[in-house]
Amino acid sequence: MIKSYKFRRGLANGIIYLILGVMCIIWVLPFAYLVLHSFRLDGAPVGNGYILPRQFTFRNYIDLFSGTSSNADVQASLYFPRWFLNTLVVAACSCVISTLSVLMVSYTFSRLRFGIRKTLMNIAMILGMFPGFMTMIAMYYLLKIMGLNGQLVSLVLCYSCGAGLGFQISKGFFDTIPRALDEAATIDGATKNQIFWKIILPMSKPIVVYTVLTSFIGPWTDFILAKIIMGDKFNNYTVAIGLQKMIDINFKTTYYQQFLAGSVVVAVPITLLFLKMQKYYVEGVTAGGVKG
Repeated sequence: MIKSYKFRRGLANGIIYLILGVMCIIWVLPFAYLVLHSFRLDGAPVGNGYILPRQFTFRNYIDLFSGTSSNADVQASLYFPRWFLNTLVVAACSCVISTLSVLMVSYTFSRLRFGIRKTLMNIAMILGMFPGFMTMIAMYYLLKIMGLNGQLVSLVLCYSCGAGLGFQISKGFFDTIPRALDEAATIDGATKNQIFWKIILPMSKPIVVYTVLTSFIGPWTDFILAKIIMGDKFNNYTVAIGLQKMIDINFKTTYYQQFLAGSVVVAVPITLLFLKMQKYYVEGVTAGGVKG
């Protein structure tokens, strides 16, 4: 009986691991193709029928940052360093503003009690149910009226102004911190502002890291909103728009190798951030998932 149970359990686990292994391979294959072919020597977009590159080179990365094309028959130029810098500036500024906004709104709803608190939280929850792309056209015309269309500052405004609506997870984390700390600090003469900056935030490293990562990833990877706002402002493109342009029907035979190299370069900062802060990211998600 026991042997039969162990056999069935082992068989079930083996099937599960086999399925997970196949799914993992399917998930990893596109990334492996991306990395390997970013070092490929020939410039054919389809790889000439073979999966693994036959010759490797760093020339694709050099061309990407030097603004040239390895195809001698094409007079081409890239602005990838400028696009990369644009994206970094927008993502960093949006990250700082969004993180402060989310944390302060979360602390307010977690610790303070006022008349319309529940009403504001319900309104924020309802607004969060609507997809962001519904307001993109309206934002485009508002920015156009204000003369900010096609400017990097307009992206920072769009990414950070509504960030406070995503307070739910951070509020859940703050709810786990004992209110007795606030009361003791108040007795000692601390203000709400001092309690937030000097007591609550130092104890909230996991949720701060989680908020920073999510606030940075959004602007770093966004394409649709940036495409709508930037229009034909070529110098103000972000990397998402620039990479899409590289595989446009008019340039895919010229920039395909640089596109692969650029995709790898764009993935590096996010990967390093996750590897460095994965522990705090998981702690922030799990601790913030409590009922507030």
